[in-house]
Formats: sequence, structure tokens, C-alpha cells
Amino acid sequence: MGLADIGDSLGYLLEIAEAISKIGINGHNIAGIGTANQRETTIVWDRETGEPVYNTIVWQDRRTSEYCDSLVEEGHAEMIREKTGLIIDAYFSATKIKWILDNVPGARERAEVGKLCFGTVDSWLVSCLTRHTVHVTDVSNAARTMLFNIHTLQWDDDLLRLFGIPKSMLPEVRPNSGILGYTTTTIFAHEVPIAGMAGDQQAALFGQMCVRPGSVKNTYGTGCFLLMNSGDKPIVSQNRLLTTIAWKIGEKVTYALEGSIFVGGSVVQWLRDGLHCISSSSDVEELAASVPDTDGVYFVPALTGLGAPYWDQYARGCISGISRGTTTAHIARAALEGIAYQVYDIVKAMELDSGLKLTELKVDGGASRNNLLMQFQSDILQTQVFRPRVTETTALGVAYLAGLAVGFWESIAQIQSQWHVEHEFSPQMSLEKVARDIDGWHDAVERILNDKR
Repeated sequence: MGLADIGDSLGYLLEIAEAISKIGINGHNIAGIGTANQRETTIVWDRETGEPVYNTIVWQDRRTSEYCDSLVEEGHAEMIREKTGLIIDAYFSATKIKWILDNVPGARERAEVGKLCFGTVDSWLVSCLTRHTVHVTDVSNAARTMLFNIHTLQWDDDLLRLFGIPKSMLPEVRPNSGILGYTTTTIFAHEVPIAGMAGDQQAALFGQMCVRPGSVKNTYGTGCFLLMNSGDKPIVSQNRLLTTIAWKIGEKVTYALEGSIFVGGSVVQWLRDGLHCISSSSDVEELAASVPDTDGVYFVPALTGLGAPYWDQYARGCISGISRGTTTAHIARAALEGIAYQVYDIVKAMELDSGLKLTELKVDGGASRNNLLMQFQSDILQTQVFRPRVTETTALGVAYLAGLAVGFWESIAQIQSQWHVEHEFSPQMSLEKVARDIDGWHDAVERILNDKR
């Protein structure tokens, strides 16, 4: 059973209860529970009561951008990158924790005497499922806090001092597959082992069975996240990608290179809710397909800044190339293509860092069901794109991790046989057109990077 991206304790408990009621099962029928979550999203709560001291601060929140700038100006960027594999950005959890401690009355005083807990959503879920008796996280989520040394696999004292965060707040770090605790909630008639935990993108990497070094997946969700399995040694990026932990199973640690795109599928939500050119997100493919191309329109969807490889937290979105003939269909198509272009930029950076040429891309997430987007992605990358039968690979991956821990599956090799292709996309665009389109995209990106007004 995979629980993905749920932040409200009452809400997720009710959803679990409803789900098991509908299919007529109880705790005896559940071998184990796995949790997957949006990484970096930050929650601080009272250790005894379990009550949050402040609203959840989501991963996209930019309130600490100026503080991040000050860290760079003070010369901390290289030390942080060496220890954590991360680039200083408001994206990660550390500055969010500091903001809560500095801005919520009494929070810092309570934290310093051990009364507060921090966790990303995985920690919060397990805490609620165990009635706040278990405070844990896993290596993949810990690696996204900007507090965790990915080489020693420990919370880093230097970083804790830098951000002014008491170590007592932090959860115990565990492997991704293994018994973390047992449910003590009333929704299960019997205790159920909580046996798997992973950040959503690492869970999707595992769900796609990217277990061989060099294998790559991209998840088209709210944002887009491209991960490459880099094996048992971290690759230090020279092209502004993130070095992170994919998973730890037993004593073996697997690392990954990652490129993070802040606005992926959420640009379609903006077309629906902001521009009102579609009534539902599923309408975007039909609208975009009603024109043969964008007629020179480019949409750089930097609605919450630009992620990898640019890392400009002040960049804002831009639609360029508009003429009297531009319609909402051209803008919709440009929005979809803007997602694919961002993935292209990350792939090229990843190829430079790894020395490997991408030969195939496994895709998942809600927007991967958009055939027009997937075909354009194949065209612009000039590589095969494989969409599996099951595109909800986040939940699938953490279910695999939990299943391994409780013996539901005996080995990763046994799980690999379950991965099947639903659709394969092959390049159809000429190399000359690819080159022209990419030049136009990079021109559009340069416009917003140079505009700091």
C-alpha cells in the first residue's frame, strides 16, 4: 500500500479507512505500508501532543529566498554542496525550519529544550500512524533537507550550527526498506508494519525499476524531476545538477543525479485557473493539437523561478513570440513544449556530468499521459521515450520497498519482471527543426534570465 503526498493527518486516515473499507480488508490482509511524499515540504510539531506549531511550508515556497542569497554571499555555497550535494535554494527544508523557529512565537525556545520535532511529510505520516511514538525519516528525504551529509549518512553538525537548528528536532534516519514501526491507529484491527519510505522521486525511480547505473526516469507531476541512477558512488555535478541519495536497502547505498523543474504539470493548472483557456487539465492536449505548431511562440514557465540547471529563484515566466495570429491553442502548445524543453536542458547537463549518452527515457506522472507532450519530448531529445502500463510509479515504488522488507517479494530481480511498456514514442522530427526549436527556446530563457527589473 503506497501513501503519496498527503499532509493532513485526519485526511489521510480517513482516506485509508475508506480505501480498506471499499475492498473489504483489514490489518490481517495488509503485509506492510509504504509512505511516499513530496520532499522538502516542512512540518514542525509538538513532540508530546503531535500538534503542528505552524502551517506546512511546501517545497515551492520562496519566502526564504533572500536568506539563501545571504548564505551565498557569505561563502557557504561550496561547503554545503560538498556535504549535501545540493545548491543553496529556498527549495530545501533547512531554511524553512529556520524560518519557523525565527518567526513563530516561542518555537525556538521550545525547540532548544527538545519539545519540537521536524519532519518532511514522511516523518509526519509515520508519526501520526504510530500516535506520535515514532520519529523517523529515510536517507532519500534526509538528503533533501540541506542538513544531511550524503557521504557520512549523518546529520551534519556544521550545517546545524549554520542554520541554528537543534539536533534534537531531527528524526532518526533509516534505510528505505525495513520495518520503521507498527501502526497504533484504530483504522486497522491489527498492527501493520510500516516497512517502506522514500521521497516521491526516489520512489518513482525505484518503481520504474531504474536499478542499473545510468538508467533514467522523468516524472511529470506538479514539477518535473529527472533522476539518473549513478550507482554506489555520488557524481559531483559540474553542470548545476543535484547529487542525492536514491535509496538505501540493507547496507547498500545507491546515489542519483537529479535535475529539478519547479513548474511542470502545474503550468497546465495555470492555463486552466489563471488564463481560463481550458475547463479541465485533460482538455489541454486537444487544444494544443488543434494547431500544427506554436507559430514561433515560446512559453518559459518560470512561475516560481527556474530550477536546474539555471537555479534562478527570481526568474518569472515569459511568453514570447506573440503576434496578431496567436491563439490560446498556440499558447497551450507552447506551455506543453516548455515542459519538454526544460527536460532537454537537464538531460544535456546530465550527459555532461555522467559521460553517458541518454538512449532511453522512462516517464511517469500525470502529464506523461499526454501523448502530444511525450511525442515532442522524444522529438526534442531524439531518443526513445517509454511510458509504462502503471504511471503511478511513486506509490508503486514505495510498495515495492515495503514488500521487500516484509518478504512479499524476495528480490529486486523478481520485481523487475513486473515492469511493462504501455507505449513507446520514437523521434519523428528532423534534426534541423530540432536545432531551430532549441535555439528559440534558449533565446526565450535568456530573455528572462537577463530581465531583473
